[in-house]
Formats: sequence, C-alpha cells, structure tokens
Amino acid sequence: MKAVITVTGKDSVGIIAGVSTLCAEQSVNIVDITQSVLSEYFAMIMLADIDALKIPFSDFVDMLADYGSHRGLDIHTMHEDIFNSMHKI
Repeated sequence: MKAVITVTGKDSVGIIAGVSTLCAEQSVNIVDITQSVLSEYFAMIMLADIDALKIPFSDFVDMLADYGSHRGLDIHTMHEDIFNSMHKI
C-alpha cells in the first residue's frame, strides 16, 4: 500500500531530510518525490510505500503532523485508497 504525503510552508534548510528521516525510522520507503520553492514557500509531494510501516498508520499520520507543527509546516498524510477515491470522477 502507498500513502501520499504533502508538505507546505516557509522554506528552510532540512525539510526534506527531516521528513525522509521520520519515514526511514518507520520503514516507510519513499517511492517518488517532487518539491519546489516558490519565492520563500516550500511545497512537496511524496508517494511512500507503507507496507513495512512499524506503527499504526494513524500514529504515522499524527507523527508527521506533529513534526510539521513544530517546524511551522503543514504535513498531511493520506492513504492511497482515500486519495484515489477523492479523485475519481
């Protein structure tokens, strides 16, 4: 299974490294990533494989959101099933 992780906020050093480290610590593999900086604003979308996730998905969602909150970022994590359902016509 996969998850879509979005990160937005003011650009600063180490955003990708911090989110990637949290994923690695929970055995989440980043499959694809795109990021851009628009003026001073940072935006990133990650597709992550969560098959080997060490903790419940809801705890992973909360962990990333808490990390983002401490860094002044908005981090939203959505299971691919929900993402796909939201984007069907």
